[in-house]
Amino acid sequence: MKDRPLRDREAIRSALLAWYDRQARDLAWRVGPADRRAGVRSDPYRVWLSEVMLQQTTVPHATPYFLSFTQRWPTVSDLAAVEDGALMAAWAGLGYYARARNLLACARAVAAQHGGVFPDTEAGLRALPGVGAYTAAAVAAIAFDRAANVVDGNVERVMARLFAVETPLPDAKPELKALAGELVTDARPGDWAQALMDLGATVCKPKAPLCDRCPISAWCAAYATGAPETYPRKTRKADRPRRHGVAYVLTRRDEVALVRRPPKGLLGGMLGLPTSDWRAAPFTDAEALAAAPVAAAWRELGAIEHVFTHFSLTLRVFTAEALDGEFVWTPREGLSALPSVFLKAARTADRLL
Repeated sequence: MKDRPLRDREAIRSALLAWYDRQARDLAWRVGPADRRAGVRSDPYRVWLSEVMLQQTTVPHATPYFLSFTQRWPTVSDLAAVEDGALMAAWAGLGYYARARNLLACARAVAAQHGGVFPDTEAGLRALPGVGAYTAAAVAAIAFDRAANVVDGNVERVMARLFAVETPLPDAKPELKALAGELVTDARPGDWAQALMDLGATVCKPKAPLCDRCPISAWCAAYATGAPETYPRKTRKADRPRRHGVAYVLTRRDEVALVRRPPKGLLGGMLGLPTSDWRAAPFTDAEALAAAPVAAAWRELGAIEHVFTHFSLTLRVFTAEALDGEFVWTPREGLSALPSVFLKAARTADRLL
């Protein structure tokens, strides 16, 4: 069955592109197929920014951030001039904060080394700091109409079903990428990449594919089995390890004490609540008080749970009042810009937010 879609490549491409011409999502960063036919070209900066934001983030969640960023910093050179702290504050809530650091490093490289103009090839884009293979392919295809093989999770799912690939993920990734590459041509590569993404996001859904609405179901080997939802095959994930820590909500009248986290590591460079280290064993009361940032009349508020990509975290939350201290004292109304793990901790105090 696997070779049938390749023999029918042009029919598949024609059916999917025709569907995309009718059903393309209206996205804040997208130049739609009708405008592209009229000669409107995508702004590489907007394409790149959206692709970075959409890594590990949904379209509805990323969209307001994209609109805010492009209003505040309409060009890559504008973004390159931003101070690190301002960028990290604007990114708060999008998660995976290494992306924000890479975003700024890339913007500065484009501004300083390329005159504010993005390279127009995969190789040139790949050479930029923080730009991986996927992002380079996406920008090359969507912004510059290069025949690049753009493969994200949506495209992997479409390929796994179209070809009924039995190899489970993540081992199947090279095979799925190679199969997707067989369908790429020089004709409308930007639209093709976005059509595949839209198909995976709106029709070829993970748990409940809408096969009756799929423009390429006639060629889909998984659909022919009668159980397309069982693809892609997946290896059972290992249990996520759990870590424990303590967060400290130190207040001074209407302000809360924050600290700047180290530039490297998880949530690097972000403002956050003071915390203990995060470890496998829970903290005793004595250990929690010993790890506090200052001596004070600490009392416990409760605990919060937070899930990161590679581990789950339980944070006990303590609060106290102080007259002063070497912190970034922040008005309570400004805490909404904190990373979500710290915002959860701050919200355990009824007086906050």
